Amino acid sequence: MVRRDLVRYSEAFKAQVVGELETGKLASCNAAAGRYGIRGTTTVYKWVRKYGRNHLIGKVVRVETVDERDELKRLRQRVRELEALVADQSLDLAVERTYVKLACREAGIQDVEAFKKKALGSAPT
Repeated sequence: MVRRDLVRYSEAFKAQVVGELETGKLASCNAAAGRYGIRGTTTVYKWVRKYGRNHLIGKVVRVETVDERDELKRLRQRVRELEALVADQSLDLAVERTYVKLACREAGIQDVEAFKKKALGSAPT
């Protein structure tokens, strides 16, 4: 078992790293951790949240009206309905194909594809 030493960073050091991120000297929290040998994967990120301006942390702020939210809910419901419909249609098609194959086998028809083409060609339009 490898023993790791506990590393404590001073407030001044943390502020310096966050300052370099804010001024653009360092491109990201990962770049800062790599440059200074900071082992924790979220250590610098936590410093930015605590000591810096939070504009460095990727956030998505979505402002939507009640109508937009309702429309989104309605569209998601419609997608679920359509997905269920597609699943039903796929199942129906699989059953139909299997039925045609079984019927052709029972009738002694070897080439199912040729039978289907012939049947489609003679079907009334």
